[in-house]
Parts: sequence; structure tokens; C-alpha cells
Amino acid sequence: MSESKRIFMVLSNKEKAISLISNAIAAYSLYTEKKSLPENQSLIDFILKSIPKEVKSEISMDLIDEVFDYVSKTRVNS
Repeated sequence: MSESKRIFMVLSNKEKAISLISNAIAAYSLYTEKKSLPENQSLIDFILKSIPKEVKSEISMDLIDEVFDYVSKTRVNS
């Protein structure tokens, strides 16, 4: 029997940022539905507080907008 080879893929910081932004958007949506967010907590603030320091340099408003646009479209179409 041959041993199966495992392929490990290392994500770039930008890919990690995209994943984290998407996750933060989903979490924000859930917290909003449950009404368990602090008052006046914006999505942008929530995302920025959720991102680890080592990935923050990859975060921009354009990237957040792009991920939000994609997530919004896929959620509506599913």
C-alpha cells in the first residue's frame, strides 16, 4: 500500500484576511439577529476588532467592501 501524500497549503496573509473578514461579517450578522451587539457597533468596527494584528496590514476598506459584496450576493442567491 502506498502512503497517501498530504498536501499542506499555506495561506498568504491576504487570503487569511479575506477569510477573517468573511467570518466577521457572518458573526456580525448573527449577533445582529440576536440583538446581542453593543449599541452603535458598526460592521467595520466589528471587523477591525476581530482581525489579529499580524493580518491587519492586509485590511483595507476596498478589501472589506469586496468581501462584503461577494458574501452579500452569495447569501441572497443561495
